[in-house]
Amino acid sequence: MSSQSGVLFRITTFGESHGPGVGVVIDGCPAGMRIDWEAVQAQLARRRPGQSHLTTQRKEPDLLEVLSGVYEERSLGTPIAVLVRNTDSRSKDYDGFSQVYRPSHADYTYHIKYGHRTPHGGGRASVRETIGRVIAGSVAEQILKNELGMETVGWVDSIGEIEASVFENPPIDRSVVDQSLVRCPDPQKSDRMIALVEQVKKAGDSVGGTVGLIVRNVPPGLGEPVFDKLEAELAKACLSIPACKGFESGSGFQGTRGRGSEHNDLFYNEGQPSASREPPPVPFENVPDLKTRSNRSGGIQGGITNGMPITMRVAFKPTATIFQTQTTADEYGAEVELQARGRHDPCVLPRAVPIVESVVNLVLVDAYLQQRARNPVWWERYALDRKKSAAVETP
Repeated sequence: MSSQSGVLFRITTFGESHGPGVGVVIDGCPAGMRIDWEAVQAQLARRRPGQSHLTTQRKEPDLLEVLSGVYEERSLGTPIAVLVRNTDSRSKDYDGFSQVYRPSHADYTYHIKYGHRTPHGGGRASVRETIGRVIAGSVAEQILKNELGMETVGWVDSIGEIEASVFENPPIDRSVVDQSLVRCPDPQKSDRMIALVEQVKKAGDSVGGTVGLIVRNVPPGLGEPVFDKLEAELAKACLSIPACKGFESGSGFQGTRGRGSEHNDLFYNEGQPSASREPPPVPFENVPDLKTRSNRSGGIQGGITNGMPITMRVAFKPTATIFQTQTTADEYGAEVELQARGRHDPCVLPRAVPIVESVVNLVLVDAYLQQRARNPVWWERYALDRKKSAAVETP
């Protein structure tokens, strides 16, 4: 089973939704880093169940325990293992249909693949597995913030047919997003989304939607063409999240409706052009830092960041577990009626936001570490210079 991700910043997640606990092993975190575990815990709190009447009422504090890889509050460069214990699992809720394949769940596919499965809560296919990704993604975010000044903010962009226009004025930080129960920073659309989720919950149904995301202060040069283009890695990371069914970068599918003359992002130079026309002694040394007048590329061209903000949208299907009677099949192939029990989200979108932020930061930190290792000139130009400037600015 593929439970690992990353090249230099490599993670392994473990655990099942109704087992003793879930967690992650992070391998490749640079040594000597002071990790802000309170910030990691805060991101876990944004993902945890029971946040409001709109989410599953499973009551889990999701308190992290650091088991290895840290001494005197600094990373050792060795594997960092973090555990979150399950304290409110109710496996008995699934006993009545332990031999039934739930519609649109992974029950049948896991069983046909491995010949053996856990019937409790979806096991590894549960969204509870993403706790490990959120922990590791928060550590990755701190590296990107400290060394490059990068900032990642996600939000709910749509629920059902209610669409916000957040990309026209994306939120500066997460505090704006978290003011809304559904994490939509458009107050009017947020109220309508809340009403819709309440409506489908009352009907025992569910609803899907999209998460929007922006990454600011992205340096140019991140990404590994041709098969590991940054968009491809971001899409893979997002589509590995439970219930995720679609990914768009930049203009996405909307960009197919225009012409090249309308879609192209035109370059311009904010600084002074180089006076010399001679080849530089070090390749790349005199390449100008350019911007584009629009950003329909979503900050990525040829699979490599161009220095503009990364923008993307991720689609999530309606939650598979609904509280209406459905016809399905059991392990013997017999047709049965299923009446689901347990505690489930009528809409996964509010809790999906920190998960999307986390997997994006995992991809970006891996791309950053690879680029830093490959090209010390790039490292000095973008990361080292920024760290020196930040040190001078800090009193």
